[in-house]
Amino acid sequence: MINDLKKDSEQRMLKTLESLELGFAKVRTGRAHPSILNGVMVPYYGSDVPLNQVANVGIEDSRTLIVQPFERTMVSAIDKAIRESDLGLNPITADAIRVPLPALTEETRRDMQKVARNEAENAKVAIRNIRRDVLGDIKALLKEKEISEDDERRAGDDIQKITDKYVAEVDKRLAAKEAELMKV
Repeated sequence: MINDLKKDSEQRMLKTLESLELGFAKVRTGRAHPSILNGVMVPYYGSDVPLNQVANVGIEDSRTLIVQPFERTMVSAIDKAIRESDLGLNPITADAIRVPLPALTEETRRDMQKVARNEAENAKVAIRNIRRDVLGDIKALLKEKEISEDDERRAGDDIQKITDKYVAEVDKRLAAKEAELMKV
């Protein structure tokens, strides 16, 4: 019973780390990477779909992405979607769409660090919420007399160790992202 709760909490915390990585992918570091455009949604026959479902996104050089639509009619819609995204990018349209990434200034790097820290803090809050939920489930088991007080205390300590491990992992990934952002 308690082991199931521990496994469940660990799986949920792992998903939080995966979500953090997706959040970090949106924070650009000055180098071209296709994941920068992952959040861009393009109108396609009446519904919004992710950019990677209507075009190939690749790297032309270290500072330029190239977007090749599957259909020529989608060029203007993709161009508009990239411009209207909150990424601050200005694509150049021809047969394919070239998306030059502007060089990051010191101020922009600091802003990107703030965004990364915010993503990390959200991940930590999510991990702590998972801990709170699991501890509540353990207290409910104690109240129903399914486990002893000693089991509850041990399980609480184990959940705290798991939480500490994942919070430390978030800190480690944040430090790596900040170092990557500040590298010129």
